[in-house]
Amino acid sequence: MLERIDANDGDVAKVSPGDYRRIVDLCYQCKLCFNHCPYTPPHRFDIDFPRLMLRSKAARARLEGVTRQDRWLGNPDAVGKVGCATAPLSNWANDFKPARMVLEAAVGIARDRTLPRFHHKTFARWFRERPAKPAQPRRTAMFFTCFINYNEPQVGRDAVAVLEHNGCSVECPPQVCCGMPYLDAGDIAGATANARRNLDALAPLVAAGADVIVPQPTCSYVLKKEYPDLVPGEESKRVAARTFDLFEYLVGRHREGALVTDFPGKGPGRIAYHVPCHLRAQNMGFKTRDVLQLIPGTKIALVERCTAMDGTWGMKKEYYPLSLTLARRVAQEMEASKPDTYMTDCSLAALQVQDVRGEKPAHPASLLREAYGLRAEH
Repeated sequence: MLERIDANDGDVAKVSPGDYRRIVDLCYQCKLCFNHCPYTPPHRFDIDFPRLMLRSKAARARLEGVTRQDRWLGNPDAVGKVGCATAPLSNWANDFKPARMVLEAAVGIARDRTLPRFHHKTFARWFRERPAKPAQPRRTAMFFTCFINYNEPQVGRDAVAVLEHNGCSVECPPQVCCGMPYLDAGDIAGATANARRNLDALAPLVAAGADVIVPQPTCSYVLKKEYPDLVPGEESKRVAARTFDLFEYLVGRHREGALVTDFPGKGPGRIAYHVPCHLRAQNMGFKTRDVLQLIPGTKIALVERCTAMDGTWGMKKEYYPLSLTLARRVAQEMEASKPDTYMTDCSLAALQVQDVRGEKPAHPASLLREAYGLRAEH
């Protein structure tokens, strides 16, 4: 935006409508400008640039409709159900170049983008079928996220193992996507409908004393920051106040003296840790680092760069090359620390790094489960 203003001798009135549209299109909602801008609330200017971009997308969607590309990417539950029901055939198709060319032509997903794998046994199915566990002192409700449900169920299983090892009973209420992909498309009605469904499931558990635990940063951000605006009222505020990122919650357990710090398993050694933007946007510090540094022999190098994935933005054929330019900087900085292990809390950021390096970073829940010496459940 500043480049466009400077090109017109500082006269913002000369910035063209096409320039404004391009600015909105290039915003991938990392949210970090809100943290860094000096004019955010409670400043008298009250500039919330990420929300301004969302509002612009919403206005465009209302006038022009939601594109076919955004409708497809905005509903990961529909795509995930089909992908998991047909796995491993769906995974074969995603690796088959002619099929990817058709997918790119039909809905604009970049043909060279590595796509997440589908699993026939979803996380939700695994949780329903596992044997009942004894009640624990602390009650938690896991918002396990659509990505973990359909694409990375092992991360969800590892998060459950870690929570139960630390004295928590885990419940997994019925849920749908948090709604962020709808927001990316400017589909406020779709995002609000998902928010209402999730609040209907989570609010009674919160009222009964449960904390909501989220192992993916974008989804914890949405529950905390977006739901009170999408569905105003005390219910959404209560759920937001009791929602925690997984490692934010574990740090709280440590402060209470209730976190298990006996680590008989294998430690991860030196870690290059990509800190997801949507964790940084929550202004909570580096909770994942704080927990994993309790493992003997663990040293962590922080990488605070954006991978430019944003769930849907980096999937699109028109932005995929640009997203990789930013992801390469992340990978280079991670490699510079010469780590034993690459790690990020965001599974979509991990997909970006995988596209650049050919190797997917681990989720910290999996590393912690291994350090506890807990068996991986399947």
